[in-house]
Amino acid sequence: MTAAGASATDRPGREKRWRRRLTRAAALGLAALLLVSLPWLWTTIYARGHVYDEADAPAADVVIVLGTAVAADRRQPGDRLAGRLETAAELVNRGRARVVLVSGDGGGTSGDEPAVMTSYLTELGVDPRRVVADPFGLDTYDSCVRARDVYGVERALMVTQSYHVSRAVTLCRHLGLDVDGVNARCSGCGPALLVEKSVRDYFASGKAAWDAALGRPPAVSSPVDTAVQDALRG
Repeated sequence: MTAAGASATDRPGREKRWRRRLTRAAALGLAALLLVSLPWLWTTIYARGHVYDEADAPAADVVIVLGTAVAADRRQPGDRLAGRLETAAELVNRGRARVVLVSGDGGGTSGDEPAVMTSYLTELGVDPRRVVADPFGLDTYDSCVRARDVYGVERALMVTQSYHVSRAVTLCRHLGLDVDGVNARCSGCGPALLVEKSVRDYFASGKAAWDAALGRPPAVSSPVDTAVQDALRG
């Protein structure tokens, strides 16, 4: 047989080997994707049935607002934070909640999140005596742990944007808080920003699962603070 004939005869064999290799590579890629997605699936499925739109939100004594970047002037909230605060204020005004716990980074790179949040809620008509600030809610996990251990919260609504709410609800419920999430407004959030934040949250779910599995303590430990209970009694 000539070299050309041998090459033609072997071609189907080479094609089969390549197909097998591609099939194995695709299967490995799919398995890797599933493995990476497990934390995201956990946060999504665990929160199912505990996330509401603003109009359908159940009642709770406390509504927790998670902090995020403030505006460039460091005195006003950014679009996402403003939407969260406007949603919380509406819940209070409708009698769905009585006290607001604003939880964020008091020394954040964009500014003092809880101070800005407190000021904006006051502008929206919320009685400042009904607002409690936690300046050490440095991330979502810390906000949940500190709400439970420092401020004695057992039942609450959790306000944040839709791309974040399932992770926040899952972490708090995993830690033993009876929390329902409320999708926050976000009038200045365009499609590109929402996609970017959704992708970020997809990867952040891995850290959430890791923190939950380890039961890590919050970055800042504080003594018990009765401010939430005092505000409820006031």
